[in-house]
Amino acid sequence: MTTTTALLPTVDFCGTQLSRLIIGGNPIRGHSHISPELNQEMRDYHTVDNAVQTLLHAEECGINTMQSRADDVIYGMLDAYRQAGGTMHWVAQTASENPDPFANIRDIAARDAWGIYYHGSMTDRLWKSGEIDKAKDYLKAMRDEGVKVGIACHMPEILRYIEDAGWDLDFYMVCFYNIAKIERDSAIVTGKVVEEPFDDPDRDIACQFARETDKPCIAYKILAASRKCGSEEDVRTAFQYAFDNIKAGDIVNVGMYQKYSDQIAMNARLAEEIL
Repeated sequence: MTTTTALLPTVDFCGTQLSRLIIGGNPIRGHSHISPELNQEMRDYHTVDNAVQTLLHAEECGINTMQSRADDVIYGMLDAYRQAGGTMHWVAQTASENPDPFANIRDIAARDAWGIYYHGSMTDRLWKSGEIDKAKDYLKAMRDEGVKVGIACHMPEILRYIEDAGWDLDFYMVCFYNIAKIERDSAIVTGKVVEEPFDDPDRDIACQFARETDKPCIAYKILAASRKCGSEEDVRTAFQYAFDNIKAGDIVNVGMYQKYSDQIAMNARLAEEIL
């Protein structure tokens, strides 16, 4: 049953009412998928104060859930946000540079995360090395902590494999673009930005999986990491495609960068109008 919080409709997502648009953490953490210069600009802009104001404004616009990686930088911002009265649910991505993934999962759960998912770049790496089943150990650790359990990847064949094998998880993070067609890793981990493929036909494959699985999905990179943000109409078109092609119970995760314009208010308005 869909309800409304401020502007945005919500859906029952694994037993919790989550807004159908949630705010992503890449811009806050300085991960643009564009260039080292933009990465640094995003990091410079997102002081703790600016990050907190961004998240509080998202709440004002009806977004009740945030997504981000889980590292010391995010922990500091999240603590300040909570101290400022922020109440959004937190969907946390494991930090692949952490030498002890199990400790990372315990730390995330101790910070009252709603859910945890295994980092997509690491899932891709395990798949390519023939070791994908190792990821089940991390998912079990999440389950043992009592949070909602998810997994991300960039390669649709991984999602199919996990679905067919019936892994114990609650939700999928479904990337609209298979950027793992090339050898890559997160720029936050490596410090290097590579040219990544954003091929529109990938979206059809991702959305087909989201529609066919019974599990709820969080669709991400629906704006091709800002490549579909040339105008408000471009953003609207990308939102329309996403909401038209995923399940009615699925949600979208969009990074928002407030330095030059109020992207949060615009995205919330567009989502509300489309839905």
